[in-house]
Amino acid sequence: MEFLDLPPMLGAAGSVRLPGSKSISNRVLLLAALAEGETDIRDLLLSDDVERMLEALRALGVDWRREGDSLDYRVCGVGGPFPVKTGDLFLGNAGTAFRPLTAALALSGGEYRLSGVPRMHERPIGDLVDALRQLGADITCTANEGYPPLHLKPATIRPGGVVRVRGDVSSQFLTALLMALPLTGVETTIEVVGELISKPYIRITLELMARFGVQVGQQGWERFVVPGGARYRSPGTVFVEGDASSASYFLAAGAIGGGPVRVEGVGRTSIQGDVRFAEALEQLGARITLGDNWIEAAAPAGGVLKAFDLDLNHIPDAAMTLAVAALFADGPCRLRNIASWRVKETDRIAAMATELRKLGAEVEEGADYLVVQRPPRLQPAAIDTYDDHRMAMCFSLASLGGCRVRINDPKCVNKTFPGYFEAFAQVARPVPVLAIDGPSASGKGTVAARVAEALGWHYLDSGSLYRLVALAAMRAGVAFDDEAGVAALAAGLPARFEGGRVLLGEGADRDVTDEIRSEACSVGASKVAVLPAVRAALLDRQRDYRAAPGLVAEGRDMGSVIFPDAGLKVFLTASAEARAERRHKQLIEKGLAANMESLLKDLQERDARDAARPVAPLVKLPDAALLDTTQRDVDEAVAFVLDLVGRGGKSSG
Repeated sequence: MEFLDLPPMLGAAGSVRLPGSKSISNRVLLLAALAEGETDIRDLLLSDDVERMLEALRALGVDWRREGDSLDYRVCGVGGPFPVKTGDLFLGNAGTAFRPLTAALALSGGEYRLSGVPRMHERPIGDLVDALRQLGADITCTANEGYPPLHLKPATIRPGGVVRVRGDVSSQFLTALLMALPLTGVETTIEVVGELISKPYIRITLELMARFGVQVGQQGWERFVVPGGARYRSPGTVFVEGDASSASYFLAAGAIGGGPVRVEGVGRTSIQGDVRFAEALEQLGARITLGDNWIEAAAPAGGVLKAFDLDLNHIPDAAMTLAVAALFADGPCRLRNIASWRVKETDRIAAMATELRKLGAEVEEGADYLVVQRPPRLQPAAIDTYDDHRMAMCFSLASLGGCRVRINDPKCVNKTFPGYFEAFAQVARPVPVLAIDGPSASGKGTVAARVAEALGWHYLDSGSLYRLVALAAMRAGVAFDDEAGVAALAAGLPARFEGGRVLLGEGADRDVTDEIRSEACSVGASKVAVLPAVRAALLDRQRDYRAAPGLVAEGRDMGSVIFPDAGLKVFLTASAEARAERRHKQLIEKGLAANMESLLKDLQERDARDAARPVAPLVKLPDAALLDTTQRDVDEAVAFVLDLVGRGGKSSG
């Protein structure tokens, strides 16, 4: 499975231009297809769901074309029911395509088969099918009654009168009926059974139908009258505003990560109900500013979001973002009236509860609610996304809690926001890492420790981790060449670096600094470091040392493997002769016998092994600054690195 690792973030600030709204894009495409005349659509969302709609329209006889590589499309309307009377349409997991097309095709007098991905076949459509059957439509659920796939056959449609449809499962059923009924040319009244959910999405439908010339009469949220003789007519040009649901992730990032973060493409004039997510954030204490076409969010004055208890029926998609924002609130948070989550791309209530618990949260799950209690500290987690774009985007926000987050199947965001993670990277600030790599005895450990102390950052001595593994293997009686056995020890190694000391044990309270510098540990470290399983076991452990305000990491593959995204990389080296002299001096000062010739030979052999090993060989990376300490002392080397940090990693030569 593909995955994306997000490092711990320090905060978020900046601006993002939103992609087009999925809800508006697919509605406008269908209305333009059914209308008389040509419609120019500007800033259409380019995503999986919209592509499913475009493919279906073309198969049904609708001519459309894209203007070059832009997001502008021209649709030539067919002026009524679809001209192609047979078709086998695959609509993926696109509810905004499947439900409205079902209604429009049922009233088009043809024979069609509609199917999707397995999850689409688990999403209910029975309430819409029942309503269409009241009009005389001949629809068969070919697998399970009330669910796709569907088989639509020609039938004598009996429009007019009253059609009843449930509104308490999905508002898309009502949207589908509203958009399709003008095809009959007969006045028809829709009565909504039960309390209508997601009312803002019906407002979008009514607003867009009006733009295409059909004014629907409305009596509260219980009765809608589609006038007789109404026909869709192209308004000429339609602009698709930015996706308000997608705005929620960035607004939440601003509220959690300091901000301000501005989203462009939606604002106070938006027709989308999800812009009210900004109001919800404001209730949590976030500082919100709105313009006609933008919204900006920043953290509360006190820096911490307030706990909340909110009815979120009106913003079901954006509400998911609040479930993750609850990880940053000052108390238990209750999300109410979210039953529609259970029939979305996945059972979002169950999925959200499962993944929040991975991060350490306490979660209470009910039929239509969640209660989320933040943990004392977020823990690194691999988040499963359930082929649900919103799960992936929501949980990216957890990285703002200072922990590493892995997003499994990150490409699921292609459903609505293919460039999401690139956009998130524009505003999120990762915890900085200074990676110092170099050969043995080059002085990188001393320099790295001094630099970390000067910056007030955390320090990772990766070489000591391998020495600790060797020490653990010797104590456990595990042979250095027992790859599986040594890897198991490495995976559970409790260690911490503090003030130049190396601490080991469950409480990381035993000082083993001198013990791991023994010759036996040095030899063992060299042997276990070449084992792929050991390196894999230590990979995540090393990455977990990355924490605010920053990390200085030294070793042999810090910049190439462990922290390839490090903002500053230094390759610290010296001639083999200079390194041998330094090692010789250290041993003599400790009262140990030392032979220069043997030391030089050992270093040269170690260099050759490091450079030639198949896993993470020691190399100078193209983006690493070279620091040769052959003629420099420690103070000069430290000053060189600190100067690089001060200049943002740009070497002066």
